[in-house]
Amino acid sequence: MENFFKVKEKGSTVKIEVLAGLTTFMAMAYILMVNAGMFSDLGTVSYNAIYIATAISAVIGTVLIGVLANLPLAQASGMGLNAFFVYTVCFGFGLTYANALVLVLVDGIIFIILTVTGLREKIFEAIPDHVRIAIPAGIGLFIAFIGLQNAGIVVNNASTCVSLVSLNIFSGTATWASVMPILVTIGTVMAIAVMSKRNVKGAVLLGIVGGAVAYYVLGITVPGFYDGFAASLSFNPFTAFGEFGSQAFGKVFTEGFDFSAYLASHTQTELIVLVITTALAFCLVDMFDTLGTLYGACARGNLLTKDGKVPNMDKAMLADAIATTCGAVCGTSTVTTFVESSAGVAEGGRTGLSSIVTGAMFFVAMFLSPVAVLIPGCATAAALIYVGVLMMNCVRNIEWLNADTAVPAFLTVAMMPMTYNISYGIAFGIISHIFISLFSGKAKEIKAGTWVIGILFAIMFFVTH
Repeated sequence: MENFFKVKEKGSTVKIEVLAGLTTFMAMAYILMVNAGMFSDLGTVSYNAIYIATAISAVIGTVLIGVLANLPLAQASGMGLNAFFVYTVCFGFGLTYANALVLVLVDGIIFIILTVTGLREKIFEAIPDHVRIAIPAGIGLFIAFIGLQNAGIVVNNASTCVSLVSLNIFSGTATWASVMPILVTIGTVMAIAVMSKRNVKGAVLLGIVGGAVAYYVLGITVPGFYDGFAASLSFNPFTAFGEFGSQAFGKVFTEGFDFSAYLASHTQTELIVLVITTALAFCLVDMFDTLGTLYGACARGNLLTKDGKVPNMDKAMLADAIATTCGAVCGTSTVTTFVESSAGVAEGGRTGLSSIVTGAMFFVAMFLSPVAVLIPGCATAAALIYVGVLMMNCVRNIEWLNADTAVPAFLTVAMMPMTYNISYGIAFGIISHIFISLFSGKAKEIKAGTWVIGILFAIMFFVTH
């Protein structure tokens, strides 16, 4: 371990690396339940199948970044990209689960090519800084909005589109059975916030577990809550592996390239434009998410090189790209580096040994699916809301008093939750940046790559809508 990971050379010990790896796992293990719950909304793939797919892809990505880049970071299906997959690509655009996996596979292959050829930096530079900074915030609002909807706090309204759910249990417009899970969600969010403020490790995971316990305890007060509950339980961990094999693994190849359902109501031109722009959106968000996380986590642990760069950046990006490709084969959305890796770095993690420990924990977690399936939606919804809070931090770096940066940044943030689409937010941000720069005397500052991406998104709007 010393020769391979250079633990002592990095100023660490095996004990510290192990503890850091465990801390990172505790901080991000919630993705197993949240991702599985989100994908199960599709109705074509089960909670268990995606739980296993998420765990396997996390093991692959986390071990790869530890072995290839020797960095104490971890990877799994990214928050935001999973919401984009389910609620935009599948529900919004009308593609099937397997069709969407093809776009993730394309994203991974493109990412590999861009990393190997060095073109990744060209695309990264083509996105205006203020738009790039705003993307995580927009995704955060989008995720929080989904969490509020999943919890039943925000509901449909005929006149205003959305509204706050009624909590009035006294006049008969609401019942304790409907209000109780909402209170659990709100209480769980508050509990996670308190634990985070007190620097409790794994606050999100502990909050989810605590919320689940509260839900089942309060269930005693709801008539008929436990009717048929025991009959629905299964404690065989290999049941999940069976569902994974039949519903998720390899679906990208066996069913993914059959777009007949989409073409039944759309033209081939619409399909081509949709595939190009959606794959581009997947790739852009994945790239910015990974780059930002790599830099932030390494900066926190003083791991940056003398010239302020992430060590072994290309190898880390390659690990991310390979993991995304493997994730598509397993049946889950884009795999990316998790910002929660910073928790392990803060504990002293300095080498890839920490990542190996985290990967090993994800492997063990694969056999705990019978326990994970007991986590109620009101508890995972709380995690979505809190993760949305964490992703808003970046907006402080936007120059809000300058219209040429504020408007594109605001449109990027606002249009994601308001249109239920991450790619639309990126599109509005880039197109508005081009328009404002063009008519304010800064046309020469618009990069060629920015023009290309902006035109592609514009074509998407005119062809697919």
